[in-house]
Amino acid sequence: MKTTPPRDAAGFSPRLLLLLLGVALFWGLNWQVMKVALREIPPMSFRTFTVLAGGVGLMLVARLARLPMLPPPGKWPVLAWLALTNIAGWNMLSIFGIALLPSGRAALIAYTMPVWSILLSALLLGNPLTVRRVAGMMLGAVGVFAMMGTELGAIAGAPWGALLMVGAAFSWALGVVSIKRFPLAMPTLTFSAWTLLLGGAMTLPFALAFEDIAPWRHLGFWSNFAVFYNVFVSLMFCNWAWNNLVRRLPVAVSSLSSLVVPLVGVAGGMLILGEKPDWAEWFGMACILGAVATVVLQKK
Repeated sequence: MKTTPPRDAAGFSPRLLLLLLGVALFWGLNWQVMKVALREIPPMSFRTFTVLAGGVGLMLVARLARLPMLPPPGKWPVLAWLALTNIAGWNMLSIFGIALLPSGRAALIAYTMPVWSILLSALLLGNPLTVRRVAGMMLGAVGVFAMMGTELGAIAGAPWGALLMVGAAFSWALGVVSIKRFPLAMPTLTFSAWTLLLGGAMTLPFALAFEDIAPWRHLGFWSNFAVFYNVFVSLMFCNWAWNNLVRRLPVAVSSLSSLVVPLVGVAGGMLILGEKPDWAEWFGMACILGAVATVVLQKK
């Protein structure tokens, strides 16, 4: 089986489009699922233990598939850096940010990630800031801020939470660009497994030191469902699918495509929680769809 790092593709193949739709659907719904889990489980230990379990699960799948299990010689520092930015940095900063902000506001700030990734890709990868990419970046930013709407005043009242979420978005963007900057010749399945395992190992000491794990002994049905969903769906499937997208698509395409996730989150809020978006949210969703279209739809 080939283990060479895939090159950037010009656009979406049907397979990559299905992966994007899966990531958007399952990550979008996960914001509601996590909200349920965090009623009973401390946030840092929830993310740490589910990340580690997801890594173990992917490693078992890779073993059953008889894939190479180790990174190329001398590449452990690169793998550790990718785990730090994509998993540990993102999860640690976002968990503390969510603790200081309502989850919806925190999620929207997190999806400023495409702005940072496109700028970082120009700086670190030499990717040109084309008219399409700049237009997509601006539309995406306008869409995210429009969806925040009247929440901006509340975010300004919790500056540390907002700063932590911006840090999480920047860490995620740096991780996406680093995957392209330091490609590893290993299967995406084992790459995903190792980043989860190493990232979880980095956050484990903090979870054990600062949080009580006793609540894990008395979880209700929905909290157990949330753990199951995060391990098998959000982390094992979505993390593997997302890494496929990042490794095979230009940074601007994969990053702006991630903006579909908050759209699914809004739709999930409408269907599951009975929320009703106002005109600003509809306008924001239209801008986000326009941002994705600028890079996903190809010129004829």
